[in-house]
Amino acid sequence: AMRPPPVPAGAGAGVVEMERSVTAVLGQDVVLPCRYRAQEQEQVEQVTWLKRGPGGRSAEVAVLHRQHGQHVQEPYAGRVLRRADGALEDGAIVLRN
Repeated sequence: AMRPPPVPAGAGAGVVEMERSVTAVLGQDVVLPCRYRAQEQEQVEQVTWLKRGPGGRSAEVAVLHRQHGQHVQEPYAGRVLRRADGALEDGAIVLRN
């Protein structure tokens, strides 16, 4: 299958929609929303979730991939689920407990 060439940033690319902040209750599940409003011909291949730590360092939490499924890093194994099946335009995850 032919795929369109990558679109330069800002050249009619889609829009990422997310919450500025999400409130979680200790011990309960929380949804971390992230939706990509794709333009025509666009398809999300991969969504990467990172946790920003002290000093601005980022640690990978999970990678959601269109063909290879999801890979969750060890500290989060069993605690990260996709909220929805299907296209990665909805890249929301549920962080359990």
